[in-house]
Amino acid sequence: MYANLETIHEQQRKTWDRFSSGWKKWDELVLDWMAPVSEAMIRQAHLRDDARVLDVAAGTGEPGLTAAIQVPHGSVTATDLSERMLAVAEQSARERGLDNYDTEVCEAGDIPFEDARFDAILCRFGFMFFPDIDAGLREFVRVAKPGARICAAVWSEPEKNPWAMKIMSIIAQHVELPPSPPGSPGLFRCAPAGMMRTAFAQAGLRDIDESEIVLTMVHNGPEQYWDFMTDVAAPVVAGLAQADMTTQKRIRDEVVDFARQSMIGGKAEFAGAARVIVGTR
Repeated sequence: MYANLETIHEQQRKTWDRFSSGWKKWDELVLDWMAPVSEAMIRQAHLRDDARVLDVAAGTGEPGLTAAIQVPHGSVTATDLSERMLAVAEQSARERGLDNYDTEVCEAGDIPFEDARFDAILCRFGFMFFPDIDAGLREFVRVAKPGARICAAVWSEPEKNPWAMKIMSIIAQHVELPPSPPGSPGLFRCAPAGMMRTAFAQAGLRDIDESEIVLTMVHNGPEQYWDFMTDVAAPVVAGLAQADMTTQKRIRDEVVDFARQSMIGGKAEFAGAARVIVGTR
């Protein structure tokens, strides 16, 4: 089991490192798109201005960067498997003049901090990629102070997120995509209703609350949607890699046509939905 986890971690690290430049390129768009989720998480975290905050699977930095502004006498530590993703976060922190923000490369199931260190823990769209969700939660609970708030966000059901599902369904019409083993890391692994609430309860958290947040991804046009998804979405790139050039062009044309049907007021808009789950240590 240990060797298998090591293999998964290494594959994930390489994938996120590989796509870090794409996430940096589209950071402003993602910031706007996911803002409602970040705001809900920070609101639920009940941050004092001197709080110590841990942001796990931080990627390019949010919501930890925003949290750092709200804890001027505290600190934010961002962790992620990918050193290159965290380098983007560090650059953003410097540009914002934040001196209370630092980073640490580590796995969610092996956080290198002492017990009861943090007043709040944030994890936006990370849980679904953890090889072992329960192990991650145990670590969150271990490093959280009594009374600390643990806030997470995961994607809701696939049918509520056509921004992701439609492009993959189009690719699947042209190439054979291997099925993922049940329970394996993936975008909608934590989507089943009640799954995260149950995991939080089993980890010993109390005052658990779960809410759904509606999101809208906005692009300047259909082609920008295609560029974005092929820059940041590893499953999309992996699927396209199985197609020859002619088939790739056909897929692109169909995806752009789908995006064209989503035009509202000169913008291509795509619906999305996420769940924010919070519990008290």
